[in-house]
Amino acid sequence: MRGYFITGTDTDAGKTWISLGIIEALKQQGKQVGVMKPVSAGCTNSAAGLRNNDAVLLQQHSNVDLDYDLVNPYAFTAAIAPHIAAANENIRMDIETLYHKLQTIEQQSDCVVVEGAGGWLVPLNDFQTMADLAERFQLPVILVVGMRLGCLNHALLSVEAILAAGLPLAGWVANQVITDMKCLDENIQTLQHMIDAPLLGLIPHLETLNAVAIAARISLPNEHNSLRPDWMV
Repeated sequence: MRGYFITGTDTDAGKTWISLGIIEALKQQGKQVGVMKPVSAGCTNSAAGLRNNDAVLLQQHSNVDLDYDLVNPYAFTAAIAPHIAAANENIRMDIETLYHKLQTIEQQSDCVVVEGAGGWLVPLNDFQTMADLAERFQLPVILVVGMRLGCLNHALLSVEAILAAGLPLAGWVANQVITDMKCLDENIQTLQHMIDAPLLGLIPHLETLNAVAIAARISLPNEHNSLRPDWMV
């Protein structure tokens, strides 16, 4: 098992916390879980250099000792589209550079959880997108669906694009990003009917975010058993 590439239906779909839950679930299977946030924007300066909060959380939850520069090779200060932030700093993001970083992490890990930036087609440069990066990594994809008005279209378009890229869709997670979405159950049922991949987890709106609690609501394939969390029984 090499790991997963985590993408979302949009920015703020909840990719980071779902990724943390997946990391914890894999650790519970006894895995050494490497992590990667290839590209981040909206970083802050620290004594150690630019740091992105999401990448730091991934690094903290990993049980593999990885340097930050390996976890998050491209980090930008401005909280804007990554390719624009890179252009403003005269940097061209290179997929092969990121792939070699992934290989280094894989050598130290049983599996790697990679969190993309934004949605599936977020640009990396003038002609490549996050989808091209996922194609190069060749990891099964997990789609985080931010459950809110408009998510059906976003989710189904994302699924179509993932499959068109020839990548396996390992499953999707329904993440309740707002407290009062109308017809939540009906929207989830619609996606279950229209997405030919398993619903791996239904995450309610949580006042306090906790990766272990999220892990308890995520069902990943386990080579030793097929137990499912209580919510799926």
